[in-house]
Amino acid sequence: MLKRDLRIVFMGTPDFAVPSLDILVQNNYDVVGVITAPDKPAGRGQQLQQSAVKKYAVEKGLHILQPEKLKNPEFIAELKALEANLFIVVAFRMLPEMVWQMPEYGTFNLHASLLPQYRGAAPINWAVINGEKETGVTTFFLQHEIDTGNIILQETIKIEEEDNAGTVHDKLMNVGSQLVLKTVRAIEENKVQESPQSAINSPQLKHAPKIFKETCLIDWQRPAAEIHNLIRGLSPYPAAFTYLDGKVLKIYSAQIAQSNSTADNITVNSQPASITVSTDNKTYLSIKCADAWLDIQELQLEGKKRMKTDEFLRGYRFSG
Repeated sequence: MLKRDLRIVFMGTPDFAVPSLDILVQNNYDVVGVITAPDKPAGRGQQLQQSAVKKYAVEKGLHILQPEKLKNPEFIAELKALEANLFIVVAFRMLPEMVWQMPEYGTFNLHASLLPQYRGAAPINWAVINGEKETGVTTFFLQHEIDTGNIILQETIKIEEEDNAGTVHDKLMNVGSQLVLKTVRAIEENKVQESPQSAINSPQLKHAPKIFKETCLIDWQRPAAEIHNLIRGLSPYPAAFTYLDGKVLKIYSAQIAQSNSTADNITVNSQPASITVSTDNKTYLSIKCADAWLDIQELQLEGKKRMKTDEFLRGYRFSG
């Protein structure tokens, strides 16, 4: 059987994209260009930081493009000159049509959900926030509406009770790279069977919009299970938070308490309403929700480092 001779341009920026690029390189595919975000000043010294994908591409001696604007005529000309016939997108920006329509064999994207569920910018966070028991990755061909193209392949993973957005991200990053390889092989052998997303019988569609600060503020009037999932779904980044003495208190890990606190409860000033805590000021800290208590396990007060609860209580005292 005659295989197609693929010339690939890979587009991606963060850590999530690196294993997908690496698996193509390890399997000796011809990656003729890597497109990633421009270097950005970061940290105290405002030194220029390279994206995770750029660092990898430099190490492997790959040809790198870092356009500020994807419609820039010089960039478009440079992209055409690479004579690629397949574009692969993993955790990158929205592409203009003039870019994704360019290659002969199309442009496919790796999305971190089981499409058509969780279209949008933050699929991993929202799957965990909503208490899903499974999620996955999807490869699909790009078309006009974002995350709506025909599905090529999907792979499912379980979301365990102890998982948070960080652990699910890492699982999907690795499963996703395998799916990218499988998809490239199918395109190479001209064996792709596309499925329109409309053909998938999905219950009510759930969306994955960008996470804003207001999404992360904990409302302690909500049920404990809901708050627990919010904390898991925003950990380690950007982190769910509450206010303590007017300072932001990020909460990275918590468990629903097995029994309601019988200790003396302390009312603490917070926003938008005061919260009720139970603590021995040594080893444990529980916060009252609508129907149960949450035992806080890992947290970070504004201006301090992230720490376990007992460590935090060595430097902070609640007084009733």
